[in-house]
Formats: sequence, structure tokens, C-alpha cells
Amino acid sequence: MEKELSKIKKKIEKLREQIEYHNRKYYIDAMPEISDYEFDMMMKELIDLEEKYPEFKTPDSPSQRVGGAPLTEFKTVIHKKQMLSLDNTYSPEELKEFDNRVRKITENISYVVELKIDGLAVSVEYENYILKIGATRGDGIKGDDVTENIKTIRSLPLKISNQTKFNKLEIRGEVYLTKKQLEIINKEREELGEPLFANPRNAAAGSLRLLDSKEVAKRKLNIFIYTFENALDYGIKTQFEALNTLRELGFPVNKNIKLCHTIDEVINYCNEWEKKRDSLEYCIDGMVIKVNEFEKQEILGVTSKSPRWAISYKFKAEQAKTKLLAITVQVGRQGTLTPVAELEPVKLAGTIVKRATLHNQDEIDRKDIRIGDNVIIEKAGEIIPEVVKSVKEERTGKEKKFKMPDKCPVCGSRVTREEDGVIIRCDNLQCQAQLEGRILHFAERDAMNIEGLGKALVHQLVENKMVKDYGDIYFLDIFKLASLERMGQKSSENLLKEIEESKERDLDNLIYALGIRNVGKHTAEILAENYSSLDELMKAKIDDLLKIKEIGEIVAKSIVDFFNRKDTEEVIEKLRKASVNFKKTKSKVVKNVLGGKIFIFTGELESYSRQEASNIVKSLGGRVVSAISKNIDYVVVGKEPGSKYDKAVKLGLNIIDEKEFLKIIKK
Repeated sequence: MEKELSKIKKKIEKLREQIEYHNRKYYIDAMPEISDYEFDMMMKELIDLEEKYPEFKTPDSPSQRVGGAPLTEFKTVIHKKQMLSLDNTYSPEELKEFDNRVRKITENISYVVELKIDGLAVSVEYENYILKIGATRGDGIKGDDVTENIKTIRSLPLKISNQTKFNKLEIRGEVYLTKKQLEIINKEREELGEPLFANPRNAAAGSLRLLDSKEVAKRKLNIFIYTFENALDYGIKTQFEALNTLRELGFPVNKNIKLCHTIDEVINYCNEWEKKRDSLEYCIDGMVIKVNEFEKQEILGVTSKSPRWAISYKFKAEQAKTKLLAITVQVGRQGTLTPVAELEPVKLAGTIVKRATLHNQDEIDRKDIRIGDNVIIEKAGEIIPEVVKSVKEERTGKEKKFKMPDKCPVCGSRVTREEDGVIIRCDNLQCQAQLEGRILHFAERDAMNIEGLGKALVHQLVENKMVKDYGDIYFLDIFKLASLERMGQKSSENLLKEIEESKERDLDNLIYALGIRNVGKHTAEILAENYSSLDELMKAKIDDLLKIKEIGEIVAKSIVDFFNRKDTEEVIEKLRKASVNFKKTKSKVVKNVLGGKIFIFTGELESYSRQEASNIVKSLGGRVVSAISKNIDYVVVGKEPGSKYDKAVKLGLNIIDEKEFLKIIKK
């Protein structure tokens, strides 16, 4: 018996260790390695064991706390009232059990059902109608002071009307990112060779914990408010009334809430949203069910970690089983090596999945994923395909363990691990994969906008040693170009014309095209606003750059390091020799007649080149984007429009021709 108890004690200790590890990955590092369901099951196993063997229960067990500890870099905030977590349910039967427990204690209740936003819980306090403090949940008792970061959320009022009686209030909500914004952030991170965020919640958590609020602002965080903590002080008696009051005060409250009088109504509403959750522009991972009446909530009370009057209903993540055929290693334009799972094609959440990121060697080892395994995949946050686990019981013995290479798979040069021990980079700046990636980036629409310089052609140019960097594209020989596969005289002439026209691109395009680590399109525009030429920017010191409102220390160091490199000096001299424009040519906003309206162009205009038209829009206070979205105000269509036109029609956007565009800009 003693031997058995010792075994159980060790198991409990091991579970605690694992849970604390995953708590840290989730709350502190914002890089979760297991699904929510796996974590919940691990926690449930620990709680069950502690209930069965109370002699092993300790005050420091993760079962006695809500979440992870606050980050040490932020000032700690003690919550006035503990921020509790919710118990989870996974079936209608469990919801009915919850309803039975509630009705045994109190009667004549109703429920408010809300979407469970996939984000990060925060508390925000207002005093004398002004936002005073914002804090993360942390461990539920104390969290991180992220006030300055919270203030970057544009949908959250910094001040509420002093015409109301609500001079002091504490609200709680969920900070989140839209699916589209996550795609944008991950694209930038991929280009910069940084690990991708697994889901919107993960990205929101990582963003809110950035020390530089300027960088946080770029992430475009959002928030939904779901609790009015001191509502009773103002005579508000129900959750439904509290949410409506918050909405009236100008707070972002999710519109998809329902007042239900029976548990069957609750279940029906949960089922309804499980079917249509994909229609939302943000991610939800379930529903939250709360007893509506505050008086009844008081009667029901709370446990040490969760309220008895509320529960969450978690949706099942859509999963699929497939075979892991191989693990390949990609090399990004910044030299980062990333393992990628090559899968037997399988349908998941409406799309065919053939590949999934494996992030790094540590994750592959922890999950014990082997080549040849049958694996379970799911879309993390309904966006990114992720290998959840291997089906170990189906192994045949032929499966092979994977190890990240010691040398770059493209150029054979040595690789090094960065300080964090996770990111592995190829040190060879002439590596073909990096070179191809940098040239493709240089030619992107938001960079030098060289149409025709695509992946296949760039590969041939590098393979045939016709270019050593993107500076060489300005010295290509038409006869050598024409000899390449799928080229020819006409195609070569068209490409060289595009390359020649790119010399006139503006300074922000050039800065972005250079591929400086941590410098995205927006940062390039900020730099171009503060420096009149590339030569002026090249002379800037870290202290000079830090004086710019939206430039932080990491970005400043990246810029200075980039311009101090010998290979940078060489490529810039090639660009200078080719007479690429190094100066700012865009006029400033001369008349703010467009008031921030968003334009997109497709097809050829007669009156202006696309670059000229874009510059005019910007000079009149408008914005120009390159990707179709529902936020666009005007889709300007010229001759032979591309696929953007079809997408615009589907989205029901405001489509105008060149004649209408000219009327708008000449008002």
C-alpha cells in the first residue's frame, strides 16, 4: 500500500510540474505547446487525484490557482476582487448537470449566454470618468500593469461621459485579435524569421506583454467587455442589464448575447454558434453561461478558483487523422530554419491540409512526433494547421525520429542557435534560400513593385548565378534573361521595363524593400516621414531613432546593425549606381479631403500610373492598400482588372471607374 501511495504521489508531482510548465508557455511565453483540451484533461486528472488522496493536496498546487504568475518586467497590480477562471463543460449533459446544481441552491433564475472570445482576460478601472489602470489577470489575485498597452486599443474609451452617474467603475473583458490581423502579424513574423503565433489568443497575450507600447499599437488589438464588477453600486441588478449599460456608455460589448430562461434554450444557442462560429472575423472557442441575477450569484457563491454561478461550454476542435510523410526544413529570408510537417492530404475545417508547421526541435521532441507516424492535426484558432500529437499506439516500428540539421539544408553552411535556444539560423548571408527570399521581398507590391519577378524566375536567376543580391537585378542582360526557361525576348523586355520603372519608387518603398529585420511596411513609412533620404537614414544612430515616436529599441538596433554590415554597403552602392531613387518624393498631406478613406487599385489607369495615383490619394489624406478586405472604401478599376475586382464584387464593395476617381481627387 505504501509503495502504491508513493507511486501516486510521484504522479501528482509530475502532473503539477507539467501543468506549471504549460501554464508558463501559455501565460508567460505566449507559446502554448498543447491544445486547450489536453491541458483541461491534465488539470482534471490532477484535481481528481487530489480529491481522492487529499493527503497529497498542497496550497501551491496549480489546482488552487487560476492562471500563471505575472511577468517580472511589469509593475504588479493587486486585483480588488479576485479574477476567477471558469470551470469547463464539453457536452449538453454536463450543462444540464450545472443547471441542476444551480437550481438545487436557488430558484427563479435566468441565464445570459455569451460568446467565449479566444483572447486574454484583463481588468480595467475608471476613476472620475478616466481610464486609470489596466491589468492582466495573472494568477487571479495579482496581475501585470499593462495600462499603457491597454490604452492602444482604439475601441476602448479613454474617458467616459461625465454626464452619467458612473464616475467610478471596474470592468473586465477579453483582449483579442481578428483572424485577419493574426494573418498579417504572422506574415511579418515569417518574413523576419520569427516563430509564428499559434492562434489569436496566443498573439493577443504576446502583444499585450510587449514592453514597448508603440509596438503594441501596431498589433491593432481589440477588446470585448463582459463584466461590470461594481454594477450593484449603481443599482444594476442583472448581467443582461449590466452589459446593455456598458454598451450605452460606449464600451465594446459583443452583440451576440442571449437571455435564456431554460437550460434547453442555453443548449440550443450553444449548438447554433458551434455551427456558425467560422462566420465571425474573430475566434471563439465556446460559450459562457452565467446566472443572470446578481442576487442569485451572491447566493451561489464561488469556490477557491471559479464561480458556481457561471460555466463555459467548450466547442470541440475540429481534428483529422493523417500520415506524417516527411519533415522538411524551410529556410527564411532572414536565415531561420523551420521544420515543416509534410502530410498526406486531408480535409480539415473546409480546406485541404498538406503541410503544418512544427515550430522547432523542442516541440517535436516533447510531442514525440516521428516521420511515418499517424498524427492528429487541428487548426489552432481555426487558422493555422497544427500537429497536435502522434498516434503512438498505431506505430509499426518503422517510424523515424527527426533531428534538425547541423548544417543549412540549402547551402550547407553551419547553423547557430540564438540565445533563447529555440531559433536556429543559417549564418551564410549568401545562402541561396535567403537570397531568393530577399529578392522576392524586394520585388513585392508594397516594396519595389516589380511585376514579373516571381518565384520561378528568381530561382533561375540565383541558380544560374546571374544575381548575388537584389542590387544585381538592375544590371540584368536581356539576352541572358531571354535564354531562361519560360522567358523570351518580349517577356524579358517587359520585365526590364518593370525593373526600370521601380527605380522611381518612393523612399518608404525602398526602405521596406531592403529587408531590414523588424522593419515592416508601417515602420518603413514612419522612417520615410522622419528622414528625407536613405543616406540620411544610414547615418542615424540608435539614440536618434529612439526619438521617433513609433520606433523602439529593438527596431532601432536592427536598423543600425543592418547599415553597418559590409554586404549592405555593397548592395546599396549597386542601387546608387543604378540610379534608384534614394529621396523622399511624396508630397505631404496638402488637403485632408479624403479623411483617411481607404483605396485599392486594380487594372491599368489612363491618367496616372498606379504609383502616381497612390501618391495623390495619400497627399489628400487617404490610404492605399494592396489586399482586398471589407474595410476598403473605394475599389478603383482600370483596364483589364485582376482577381481583386472579382473579390470586390463578392464582398459588395464600392467599385468606381477612373472617371469617378478623378472627380473624387479633384474636389
